[in-house]
Amino acid sequence: MKRSPLIVFGAIALLLLVGTLFLTSHEPEPVVAPLETPVTETISATATPTSTQARIGNSVEGRPIEAYTFGTGENDLLFIGGIHGGYEWNSILLAYEMIDYLRATTDSIPKNVTVHIIPNLNPDGLFAATGLEGKFAATDVTSNAMHTSGAGRMNANGVDLNRNFDCKWAPESTWRSKTVSAGSEAFSEPEAATLRDYVLATTPEAVVFWHSTANNVYASECEEGVLPETLTLMNAYATAGKYGAVPVFDAYPITGDAEGWLASIGIPAVTVELGSRTGIEWNQNLAGLNAVLGLYKE
Repeated sequence: MKRSPLIVFGAIALLLLVGTLFLTSHEPEPVVAPLETPVTETISATATPTSTQARIGNSVEGRPIEAYTFGTGENDLLFIGGIHGGYEWNSILLAYEMIDYLRATTDSIPKNVTVHIIPNLNPDGLFAATGLEGKFAATDVTSNAMHTSGAGRMNANGVDLNRNFDCKWAPESTWRSKTVSAGSEAFSEPEAATLRDYVLATTPEAVVFWHSTANNVYASECEEGVLPETLTLMNAYATAGKYGAVPVFDAYPITGDAEGWLASIGIPAVTVELGSRTGIEWNQNLAGLNAVLGLYKE
C-alpha cells in the first residue's frame, strides 16, 4: 500500500526535530575561566606607617571637621586644636604644623602607636574671627582683634564648646568672669558630638588639647578626681616642653569641659596652654609630642 507523500514528509520532519532537540540538550557546558584571587596588600613590620585624612563631622554651619591619622599601632593617641576657634587660632596653626611634620617623618611614630590629630574642632569660630577656612598661615591672619573682643571663641550657636561635654554639665558656665552658654544639654552641639563619637570609636590611650595662653599644662578631672595616668602625661609633656605643670585648674569654676568628660570615662587628658596668642612654640611642642610618644612606645 502506498503511503501518502504528506505522511512521509511529516514523519521525516518529526525525526529531524527530535534529533535536533537531542543534540541541543547534550551540548557540553561552556568553559568559564576561574576568577582571579584578589590581591591584598600586606604592610610589613618595617614599612612606613600609613597616613589618612577623613571628614569626621560638620560644624553648625556645615564646615568640615577633619581628623588626620598616622601610624598603624594599637595604642591610639589623640591631639586636638581649635576648640575655641579663631580666638585661639595659633592652636589650630600648631596642629597643622604637627600634621605636616608627621606626614614628612612617619618613621618617628613607634610601631605600636597611631597618632590622630583633629586640627580644628570649631571651624565656624575660626571663620567668624579671621575669615579663614581649612589650613592657613600666620600671615593670613590680618587682625588679632579677637583677642580683646573674644570673637570666634564660641561656635555658631554662641555655645562655648568646652562647656558642652558630659562632666558636671550645666546650661551656663563661666569663662574668666563671664557667664557663657553651655548649650541645651551635654553634646547638644555637633562639634562636641563629633569629638565624642570619634573618641568612642578610637578609644585613645591619651588625649592632648592645644589652647592658649597660660604657659602651662593642666591635668583633668571629673567626679572621681585626677587619674594617676593623667599626672604622668602632664608631667611628661610639661617637662619636655618646658611648660608649667598644674594638677588642678582652680582659677575659676568650670563645668562641661571636654578634658573632664574624658577623665570621667577613664581616658587621661591634658590641656596644653601655649605661652603666646600668636606663636606656636614649635620646639617646645614637638618635644612635648615626642615625650607623649615615648610614654606609649613598646
